[in-house]
Amino acid sequence: MASDRDSYANWCEPSSLKRGDLLEVSRTLFTHYGIYLGGEKVAHLMPDILPLLTDDQKLIREVVTNQRLVLGVICRMASIRVDSVEDFAYGAIVLVNHMDSVCKNPVLPGEEVARRAEKLVGSTEYSLLWNNCEHFVTHCRYGTAVSIQTDKFCEAVKTVIRDQRSVFVTAALGLAGIFWLGFGPSTTLPTVLIPFFLWMAG
Repeated sequence: MASDRDSYANWCEPSSLKRGDLLEVSRTLFTHYGIYLGGEKVAHLMPDILPLLTDDQKLIREVVTNQRLVLGVICRMASIRVDSVEDFAYGAIVLVNHMDSVCKNPVLPGEEVARRAEKLVGSTEYSLLWNNCEHFVTHCRYGTAVSIQTDKFCEAVKTVIRDQRSVFVTAALGLAGIFWLGFGPSTTLPTVLIPFFLWMAG
């Protein structure tokens, strides 16, 4: 863990970061993104349930825990918030402007990027596929809200749907459910409709 902290310090020396830089950190299942605002502060979109439960800004400003994050995703609640680079990193190594080589659009001037991020600070709706942290930073830095992670996920789902074996597996599981739970609308309709839609989508 100490080596992660050392790497974090190397990546995030204030002198090496410029206002408008796009920062990214690896999380368990995904990559999290933010925009560097200067003064060791980062704007980033975080799912968070707490603003739905309380108006206490002191509580809300605390670092978002994994439990708050997961509940925020489920309730589709988020905020674009400003945290320290250290809190944003959450113990992970920070990469700087790594997405520039992947994104097709040109990079906007750093000051404009930071101003766009600052203007959006506050509560927002959250969608894993259509409005996540990657959409926020790409809108700010490249002028177009896209999510490469979401695109890859959707491609993987399409691959599964196009594989006709998934139709047979779903149908088999549905029939097993009918035998196990009994014949009725709650078991029969999904058994017929889900394989049908998978077949049509393929």
